[in-house]
Amino acid sequence: MPALSPLPALPGADPLAKLREAVAQTRAVEIPSLPFGLGAMDDRLASGGLDGWGLHEIAAGSSSLNDDAAATLFLAGIAARFAAEADQTVCWAMTAFDLYAPGLEQVGIGPAKLLYAQGRKDVDVLAIAEDALRDGSLACVIAEVKSADMTATRRLQLAASDGQTPMLLYRRHRTRDRCPLSSPSSAMTRWRVSCAPSERLAWPGVGRAHWQVELVRQRNGDPFSLELEACDATGRLALPAPSRDRAAAPRRADARDDAISRAA
Repeated sequence: MPALSPLPALPGADPLAKLREAVAQTRAVEIPSLPFGLGAMDDRLASGGLDGWGLHEIAAGSSSLNDDAAATLFLAGIAARFAAEADQTVCWAMTAFDLYAPGLEQVGIGPAKLLYAQGRKDVDVLAIAEDALRDGSLACVIAEVKSADMTATRRLQLAASDGQTPMLLYRRHRTRDRCPLSSPSSAMTRWRVSCAPSERLAWPGVGRAHWQVELVRQRNGDPFSLELEACDATGRLALPAPSRDRAAAPRRADARDDAISRAA
């Protein structure tokens, strides 16, 4: 009886091999991250920087105008570095146009790199941001809202991943008491920025602003808090140098102080 020859392999006859190849290619794709250039921050971030395909939330430490300005410049500095890295434009969506252009330019994001979009309500701003993310041609997308539920943040995270574009969501204060970051979110990182006493100069003037920057939450990592110098002309932060002339932080009275004053 003659020996039987093996049947020729048919195209696509090994789906397991193709599946393994697809998984290997997926693992090979590394999501880019934008480091801050400060070891004290980058070493504590799970990805060594800000996820370039993710949603990141920023809020002011309080409803004061000073903290609001600090948080705005913090995210503007991040956007400026994303724009410089990709050499592309930043889309900034909001309900009320109240940005101070010279201030933004001082942290590295000039009018030539900004595309403004305005909606009548938060839901319009979120829709603009989602469409801008999915376009995939922008360096970064910024949206300012007072309200964004879990579903909205999940949609923004998915759009950022699909468009391979970072999303910065600035959560404005709705009331004086409630923190904007108290609601659940799908963000990769959540930041809170407040003003801190700046360094005094030997001559009359204003020193470089200091901020208290808190990473409230991050995926696959721990929160932390740092005092930093404000963004420079390229959007970069810096660690404050020790100084004996540094302004003292305001001291807040606690229950023990109240008891001592009553006893006196």
